[in-house]
Amino acid sequence: MLDAMLERIGHSGAVTQDSDTLTALHRAWRRAVPYENLDIQLGRPIRLDDESLYDKLIRRGRGGYCYEQNAVLCMLLRAAGFPVTVLEGAVLRETHGEARWGNHVVLLVTVGDERWIADAGIGDGFLDPLPLREGRYEQDGLVYRLERLDRDTWRFHHHPGGTISSYDFRLEAREIGDFADHSDRLSTSPESPYVTTLIVGRPLVDHTALLLSRTVRRLGAADPCVRTVGTPDEFARLLRETFHVPLDDLGRDGLELLWGRAGAQDALWRARVDGG
Repeated sequence: MLDAMLERIGHSGAVTQDSDTLTALHRAWRRAVPYENLDIQLGRPIRLDDESLYDKLIRRGRGGYCYEQNAVLCMLLRAAGFPVTVLEGAVLRETHGEARWGNHVVLLVTVGDERWIADAGIGDGFLDPLPLREGRYEQDGLVYRLERLDRDTWRFHHHPGGTISSYDFRLEAREIGDFADHSDRLSTSPESPYVTTLIVGRPLVDHTALLLSRTVRRLGAADPCVRTVGTPDEFARLLRETFHVPLDDLGRDGLELLWGRAGAQDALWRARVDGG
């Protein structure tokens, strides 16, 4: 199983239980496995059991959203010999700063006497794991921050301009299966952003490419270059080449359905913006 996961992310180096290996695995995972909600857009159920997750993200070469991403990253790190604890997270609501516990999961990885935060569940999140210490951390010109709120609760502050501003997490050990109900709600509720917006993201060399419906953004780049995808062929090429989504896994009519749905979402968004 470990060999297949290492091949999936293109890691060919030695695997030892040290911070350099942890960083290499985390960075390789982030760049190889796209953050995406295409199954949700296609109306497919999200399954959080180990076999379904391994089949989707490793055998079939797909990506996923936060629960899926961090569940399989946890499998990889544990198979590589790292002690890993699943933690409950809460992406904060911008309007009231309210923590919605259970709408995110985070991984706590122990290396010797030090603990690290690993997270592949934010589309434009950090590439390298962060040491669990208060402070500022710069990666590739972007600044992140960890703040301790109390004995067992921490806050991660995303870089300015990120897709979220922050999330909280608790140090109490959980299991991925504990979040099945949360995942069901987020993947099916008509009000969920994962249902209302097609989302695909992947870190590249100097920026994170992000597709929201039919709008492409370059987060963290000197030139953000916001543009609209104009044709179905461009849409397919973007998914395949930029985001590494295997198109055959979307099904015979999947690509056409996603293109149409993204267009409706884009039109609704533009109508709201134009309506002021």
